[in-house]
Amino acid sequence: MGLNTAPPSGTRDFLPDELAKRRFVEKAIRRVYESFGFVAIETPAMENLSTLLGKYGEEGDQLLFRILHRREKLSRAIQGSTIAEKDLSDIGLRYDLTVPLARVMANAKNLPRFFKRYQIQPVWRADHPGKGRYREFLQCDVDITGTDSLVAEAEVCTAVAMVFEELGFREFSIHLNHRRLLNCIIRAAGLPPDQEETALVAVDKMDKVGEEGVRKDLAQRGISTVAADALLCFIRRPGDLSEIGELDRMAALLENFPEAAAPLAELRELIEILSGTSICKYVRIDATLARGLGYYTGPIFEVRTPSQSGSLGGGGRYDGLIGMFKGTPIPAVGFSIGFERLILIMEDRKLFGTLSLGPDLLLCRFPDVKAADALRTAEFLRVQGLKVEVFPETPKIGKQLAYAESIKVPIAAILGGSEFQHGKLSIKNLATSEQLTMPVSEAATRIGEWLENTERKGIRN
Repeated sequence: MGLNTAPPSGTRDFLPDELAKRRFVEKAIRRVYESFGFVAIETPAMENLSTLLGKYGEEGDQLLFRILHRREKLSRAIQGSTIAEKDLSDIGLRYDLTVPLARVMANAKNLPRFFKRYQIQPVWRADHPGKGRYREFLQCDVDITGTDSLVAEAEVCTAVAMVFEELGFREFSIHLNHRRLLNCIIRAAGLPPDQEETALVAVDKMDKVGEEGVRKDLAQRGISTVAADALLCFIRRPGDLSEIGELDRMAALLENFPEAAAPLAELRELIEILSGTSICKYVRIDATLARGLGYYTGPIFEVRTPSQSGSLGGGGRYDGLIGMFKGTPIPAVGFSIGFERLILIMEDRKLFGTLSLGPDLLLCRFPDVKAADALRTAEFLRVQGLKVEVFPETPKIGKQLAYAESIKVPIAAILGGSEFQHGKLSIKNLATSEQLTMPVSEAATRIGEWLENTERKGIRN
């Protein structure tokens, strides 16, 4: 049998073209988040299973990648009369970035009162791989802890919206709802408490399957037609209402449920805060937004874009989670961008444009030029800010230039023995075929001008 050289199922290799796109997006995200005062943290790929287990529900626990004990410890477990899962492993790979943040908050000393953190790292889930579903993928989280002020929600939403603007998105929306308001709507529709979660699962699919699809799903879940009709009446938004108008509509429908007043007031306040920002045009109150995770305690939000089902990320307030290891409540709000999905949509919409990839210049040389002299010249050019690759051999110059074109490098420099002795260098613009010989001290400036013109015209890779 031949050696299987494919990466493990559900994982990927990223070659330079793909990695350039990922780095481009990651750089934009970091730049925007840091402009809001968020600071980056990183946590280990591995966490103690005692940290991870019981935080994601029974299904989530089954998707944790466990790391087996090694050597003697594993041997003792195997030799035992009975083997329990806990005997084989006490460490697992990171499942998400929120639980590690909670652990950090319990251990770190001297963190600021309001901790504005972002984190971009891979996570692992032992799921069934499929199209767009991976076992190893990048998560991109941004959170504010330590305050229950709705300014935190506004900051997170604004930062995320600015990321999408930075990446070239012009048509997207930030859907807002409130977890406690959803609970009121479920009860007002006449559903018993034991059907609340199953109803929310069905409602959360509205953007994917439409109203009739939700109605059918509710029926399959054993919810009566009367209750389903009432629920759909509550969450069905007329097309001509403003955001405040939609909140007024729901307030009128829920006037007999006083517990709905507080979440409705919070959404009004959040809309008012966001009205002072440039991103208010993206905000949309959406009673169908449910978010699947049960730990949300306040406003919830998702980013959606036309012609694409599903979201590009989501989040909300989750005051009960971050303090779980510390033993004291810590208010928190956060958002996670769907990084992998974002990359796919940007590729589909051709939002990456032309990315600089590889060297600016290939340094070629004749056989009468010593390798040490070529490296000395390359070092000088690199100090001037150029990315320089040195052709390692000395075949005919034509072959060296052919290689330059094959790797799509925009500029070639040719170094001959006589030129080196006189401190000169021949440079060739491979896009325009212009060729000049000049002092090495001046070459870097001219190469920079060529590169700028090439990028402006969209020629460069």
